[in-house]
Amino acid sequence: MSKFIFTIILSEVLSRKGINVSLSESEKDQLYMELLRYFGLAGGLNICESLERAWQDPYNRSEIERFIISWIRRKMRKSLPSGYQPGVI
Repeated sequence: MSKFIFTIILSEVLSRKGINVSLSESEKDQLYMELLRYFGLAGGLNICESLERAWQDPYNRSEIERFIISWIRRKMRKSLPSGYQPGVI
């Protein structure tokens, strides 16, 4: 169930920020697990409820958004060929 909440959160963040990126299921799983670990939710009893409560708190919401955006940016940078500099001709 917490994976469902995460999917809703991810969709909301991407649409609100206007980011059009397609993540594979393994990338979504990796982001999900890293998010849970980063916010200390991994291994908890009510991960779903904790994640939903964190999302409803304005401060935690902004931190979750920041984490997701940063994670996606890092992933995109790693996938670029070495020596590639976007915007440089």
